[in-house]
Amino acid sequence: MRYRLNTIAVILFIVLLSGGCQKDYILSEGQKMVFEQSYINNAWSYQHKGFIIDNEGNILTYDNPERWNFPDSDNILSQEQVNENLKMCKPSGEKIPVSELRKFTNYIDNIASSKVSAPKYRGADMGSRGYYCYLYSEATSTYKEFVIKIEGDMECENLNFYSKRIVDWMNDIQKVLSEENQ
Repeated sequence: MRYRLNTIAVILFIVLLSGGCQKDYILSEGQKMVFEQSYINNAWSYQHKGFIIDNEGNILTYDNPERWNFPDSDNILSQEQVNENLKMCKPSGEKIPVSELRKFTNYIDNIASSKVSAPKYRGADMGSRGYYCYLYSEATSTYKEFVIKIEGDMECENLNFYSKRIVDWMNDIQKVLSEENQ
């Protein structure tokens, strides 16, 4: 009886250990865009600005691009649309270290498999700041956008544990970019 309980305890321990392991999200060679933070406000004069983090950790900024490609109703962007958007961006001169980029890209699968809270309307004329990550499909050469958080006129957030970490990280990046522009 004691042997059987010990065996069950060992098996349960192994199952718990393996279930808690985080799978690395591997960036494919074709994936060019990984994260994006954007701000859009249509209230007084149109504003659309933000930054993209590419697969090499480069931080690319944009400010009121003429013709921006937004994801379709299924949150999909084609590789061509992403390439067009990237051409409208400017290198900031800042780069995310490889280990840091790997750390945060490892959270993408968790974000992609989690639910997003119901939208709550908070006001008007504040605009909207969005935090997004992207899964790339080599088979279709498309990007699927996933909401990490949206704040402003309408608010919602991904319910995954890692969401807050990514938002804090992206806000730190935004602060560095803002300090450079002063």
